[in-house]
Amino acid sequence: MSAREKAKAQIEQVSGKVVRKAAWAVGRKRLAAKGAALEARGKARRLKERGKDVLR
Repeated sequence: MSAREKAKAQIEQVSGKVVRKAAWAVGRKRLAAKGAALEARGKARRLKERGKDVLR
């Protein structure tokens, strides 16, 4: 897993979690859903890179 992709996945996960929790606290459900989607995209990126490492 390249360090760049690993960092990008981690940033997406953390920023998605922050957006999701902040939006949920304020009551903006649509923004909370977008934050959850960003977090899920980061997790998917991490799993993709981990799978590529296993196959090498």
